Amino acid sequence: MGLAGRTMVVTGAGRGFGRALALQAGRSGARLFVSARSLEAARRVADEVAADSGATVDAFACDLADPAAIRAFAAGVAARTGHVDVLVNNGARYLAGPDLGDADDDAIADTVASGATGTLLTAKHFLPLLRASAGADMVNLVSAAAETRNHRSEAHPAFYAAKAAQAGFADVLAHRLRPEGIRVISLYPPEFTDGDPLAPSWQEASRTADDPLTAQSVLDCVLFAIGQPRDCFIRSFHFEQV
Repeated sequence: MGLAGRTMVVTGAGRGFGRALALQAGRSGARLFVSARSLEAARRVADEVAADSGATVDAFACDLADPAAIRAFAAGVAARTGHVDVLVNNGARYLAGPDLGDADDDAIADTVASGATGTLLTAKHFLPLLRASAGADMVNLVSAAAETRNHRSEAHPAFYAAKAAQAGFADVLAHRLRPEGIRVISLYPPEFTDGDPLAPSWQEASRTADDPLTAQSVLDCVLFAIGQPRDCFIRSFHFEQV
């Protein structure tokens, strides 16, 4: 099943992977709801998507570290549609610094809240809309940092903690929602480059194993998984790292 006519929600859509996914989804015929921490950033991407593909897009401000903001976001979407076919949990704060003391307490709390609690509450408040779909998918952009003993990233330990919690939540949710036909798909990419979501396809085709992973390649994995027939449950994507 493709995205034509399907309703998709993308968090953290103000830049990077979220923006790239929104642009591609719009080109594929999806009806979109995008959020970013600032309404200005969400509206900028919504306008870009609409200009690029003519897709219908609504923009929302949603700070994933704020439970009230998540509830308001879900309520705003519910006021505009009776179902959501694809929920993409992409938004999360990245925090750099290998030493635990490299960040203050507020930054640590915000990182864990946006990546872990934010994903859980977004899933919770969008679940009624997912259950109203004829075939729903929840996609979680986790991170290779959540893989056991994967210490390649220079991210702060708080980011590792947030992503490990997100991975554990996604795993149990995939098991518990499968009887309802709701697929929960998690991706564990290493750090990747944003790339250009509007680049010609020949540029992507010319990439080699020596090139760094791009947002387009991760995006293609998402589109592949949600495009499978409903009897195909792809639990996760893990990426080989050199």
